[in-house]
Amino acid sequence: MSDLPFGADPPARPALRKSLGVLDGIAIAASSTAATTSIGIGLGVTAGVVGLHLPAIMLLAFLPILGIAGAFSRLNRVEPNAGNGYVWVGRSLSPWLGFMVGWVNIVATLAFLAYTTAVTGSALIQLAGEAGLHRVAGLSLDPGSTAQTTVVGIVVLIAVTLTAVTGVRTAARLQTGLLVFEYVVLLGFCGYGIVHGPHAFSLSWFDPFAIPSASALAQGMLLSVFCYWGFEAAFSVNEEVRDPRDASRAGIITLLTMLALFLIGSVAFQRVLSEPELAGHGAQGLAYFGDRLASQPLAALPLVALMFSAVASLQAGVIPTARAMFAMSRDRTLGPVWSKVSSRYGTPAAGTLLIGALATVIAALALVIPRLADMIMATVSAVGIVVALSYALTALAAAVRFRSLLREDWRQGVRAVVLPALSSVALLGLGGYLGWSFYSSTDHFELSANNGWFLLSTPLVMIASGFVAAAWARWVRRSPYFRTGDGTDADAPHLLPAAHRETAH
Repeated sequence: MSDLPFGADPPARPALRKSLGVLDGIAIAASSTAATTSIGIGLGVTAGVVGLHLPAIMLLAFLPILGIAGAFSRLNRVEPNAGNGYVWVGRSLSPWLGFMVGWVNIVATLAFLAYTTAVTGSALIQLAGEAGLHRVAGLSLDPGSTAQTTVVGIVVLIAVTLTAVTGVRTAARLQTGLLVFEYVVLLGFCGYGIVHGPHAFSLSWFDPFAIPSASALAQGMLLSVFCYWGFEAAFSVNEEVRDPRDASRAGIITLLTMLALFLIGSVAFQRVLSEPELAGHGAQGLAYFGDRLASQPLAALPLVALMFSAVASLQAGVIPTARAMFAMSRDRTLGPVWSKVSSRYGTPAAGTLLIGALATVIAALALVIPRLADMIMATVSAVGIVVALSYALTALAAAVRFRSLLREDWRQGVRAVVLPALSSVALLGLGGYLGWSFYSSTDHFELSANNGWFLLSTPLVMIASGFVAAAWARWVRRSPYFRTGDGTDADAPHLLPAAHRETAH
């Protein structure tokens, strides 16, 4: 393997079973983005930052994300790979940056899985209370109990992990069913709220210049980017789709669907709830929204949709993370266990089980380490910086890889180089500005989800740990991925799989 040129694939690579189409990719990406969870939890939190300008901030955040999606789509067209950003950034910019992209996405997803586990458990216990079940085996059910919500959520996490092991096609079918129910409920309640809400519609809701401050704009943008986070899950299964172009179609369709749902949801929330109600209820915004529009049992439907969304996002978090680690293990940047493919299911079964186990352990530790729950919440709050960095580097990789198009076809050059580069600069600028805001917001460090230095340290630790892990892969595992630290001229045809050389431009 040491004689292979940098970027070449090792012989006899482990292969995943090709069983997916466009609709399967959409189901996986839409579940990973989790529109219902983003609307139910994210809109209230974002309103606390930008006030009654949720439609404006969702539209603004969509612009750079659209440029990022274009970069993912074009890179996927010439090189479909389960590692996507990890591979693309590594080959076009630097293996160290590529490894870091793969690593921070894994760490961020594990933190998100641990957080969503408790959210799922809380939603299930709330539903049990709505159904009149308040005690089980003599124990009073409490949706505010960290222990109870974590235990119930872990049971669900184990179940969805096992489903993901049996095959991504099975998981996609389950997620399709959950999504249909979610969207019917979401569109029904939001549509009713838009028509019958007590608060007058205002065009100022779409005015980004009315957002209170530059800091609020930056934080609101990154919170919105976090809401869109997950559309790229369609590209994580690009080695399991029958046609690589289906992954690109699924990613773009999912992103456009999310934009429509976020705009409908944000307008509906602002028609039904006042600004203090939106900001005050935060993560419980969807349940409160349902109570304002209907009486029981209909008012419980948004809560059921939120629970389904949380369950689907748990599974959708496990699937792409296992694929990313599969790709990294295949390059010997991670241990061999992650690239073992089940002969029965054609999936990275061992890696999938390990991902579920790691998320379970992180969630369970919150029961014995009092401050860990705050740490997980802070990670989720600050993960927008990490997501923005990962997206920005991937878009920059596309701009570098296809830079020759600027000379050959200026129209294609604008789409393949200029727009991804502008999106990359926008996200890097927002992340940097928010990082500076965290740094300047306090003069001391405190282990608290409200402390700016702690919020800044969270993504910095994630990034630093990635470089430590990369050093281990480079000098201990001697991975061929790090054959050179200078990156490559990815325009060179010999670095592309033979089947895709003719489409590189």
